[in-house]
Amino acid sequence: MTKNELAREIADDFELPRRQMVELVEAILDRITSVLKSGDKVQLTPFGQFKIRDRAARVARNPQTGEPVNVPAKRVLKFIAGRSLKEAVGMAKPARGKKAAAKKSPARKAAPVRKAAAKKSVAKAPARKAAPARKAAPARKKAAKKTRR
Repeated sequence: MTKNELAREIADDFELPRRQMVELVEAILDRITSVLKSGDKVQLTPFGQFKIRDRAARVARNPQTGEPVNVPAKRVLKFIAGRSLKEAVGMAKPARGKKAAAKKSPARKAAPVRKAAAKKSVAKAPARKAAPARKAAPARKKAAKKTRR
């Protein structure tokens, strides 16, 4: 979707002149740009936030030649999507609520009880000597399988 298409759809939704809506969208984008230039973040709560990050200078390697390459310090733009945007697109991870924790906690408590019961029954049985280790059997030859029919 382009900026003009966005302005056209919003103008149709609110029954406003398209030219006025294009100016409004441009004004919003200009304001976001100026705030990011100053180094502040723009947080659109349900949608996400735009941040400017400073990357330090570093030494990287050219993947073809393996030679070190100096990468200068720079500012980069980062967008972090909000939860509602992630859910709308289908990227959100399942929420960890109280219900999920309540379902898991009884199983965790029951597991140590079973282990303790198993240890007690093993402790009552007489101890046996371990069997001597067996040598590995030689691998069968494929020729022997072909002769069987």
